[in-house]
Amino acid sequence: MGVFILMHILHVTPYFAPAYSFGGVVSMLEGLTQAQLSAGHQVTVLTSDAYSLESPYDGNLDEIRNGIRVIRCRNWFYPLRRYNLDTPFSMASQARKIIPKIDIVHLHEFRTVENLLVTPIAAQHNKPVVLSPHGTLTYSTGRSQLKSLWDKWLSPRVAKHIQHVIALAQSELDDAQKTWQQFSTRPDFSIVPNGVNPAQYNNLPDSHAFREKYNLGDSTVVLFKGRLHQRKGVDVLAKAFKQANLPGAKLVLAGPDEGMRPLLESLADENIILTGFLTGEERLAALASANLFALPAIGEGLSMAVLEAMASGLPVLLSEGCNLPEAAEANAGKIVPVDVDSLANALTNMLSNRETLTQQGKNAQTLIQQKFTWDRIAAQMTAVYERYV
Repeated sequence: MGVFILMHILHVTPYFAPAYSFGGVVSMLEGLTQAQLSAGHQVTVLTSDAYSLESPYDGNLDEIRNGIRVIRCRNWFYPLRRYNLDTPFSMASQARKIIPKIDIVHLHEFRTVENLLVTPIAAQHNKPVVLSPHGTLTYSTGRSQLKSLWDKWLSPRVAKHIQHVIALAQSELDDAQKTWQQFSTRPDFSIVPNGVNPAQYNNLPDSHAFREKYNLGDSTVVLFKGRLHQRKGVDVLAKAFKQANLPGAKLVLAGPDEGMRPLLESLADENIILTGFLTGEERLAALASANLFALPAIGEGLSMAVLEAMASGLPVLLSEGCNLPEAAEANAGKIVPVDVDSLANALTNMLSNRETLTQQGKNAQTLIQQKFTWDRIAAQMTAVYERYV
């Protein structure tokens, strides 16, 4: 089967960058496409040339990376990247060359210029189109006014060409069905979660250098890894950690700043450490150094960072917005409301019993093996594709 993936890169990152460099949608797509390749599919990725907010990707625009053909189209107007909008207008001409040769088009994200360019071409060639929104449908996740205008004027042009919407969790499925009530067509819906490759987390690097660099000593470490954005609940977590006042514990906040760093710096002390964006071995070393992973996010799709932490054997402290009730059901962690008191109490309770914490970490790894490996996810995705191919 030939799968054509139209990818809108969210966080100004190159596709198929060095291993472990990026998270979120990019990390998800790297895992999914490699799993599809292993399953015998041919995969082509069409994306923009975005590398940073100011500069384009400077490598080959059409190349084979890890067995996947990746085609990048130049953006016409780079300043719009600051509003999460690409302008790769040459993508239409590329799509006209590629789409006749493939079986199915898989869109990633909904409200994009790329979708406006490509979906009419897919329709002309009677190619089925499926969509993974990645938790971006609801207005509560940001840019509500822009989304509202987009849905009024542009989204109907794309929605009518989509046969299937793939949600990450039940809450996103509900959001998708609600979103489609405003359109004239009704696609099919299903749930296929994100996944990880557990083998990448079986042999984490030694944590000594990381602990030494950030003056962690032999402290119990609570790790947050993600964008420093209000929607991630990172400020509430920092305040809860201070309120809990846990002897011998430190909170490590790892991730790029998206508006919250000044506030977090005002809260930071010797027990709250901001590392910035971690890549490569240092990112894995952070997981190896941690005893508990915390993400009290609001409006998350299904966090890759949480799945990676669980694959690393870490118990998790989550919010309902992380859309992972299985973590509590499997006794792999706790799910609590996003407020200072609830998080502080949960931190105190979880860190007070090291034996229970260790068992929860083992349960987390078991849950990943049972439900969230990429080979399982790729098989579920293939079952969706085969409905239309």
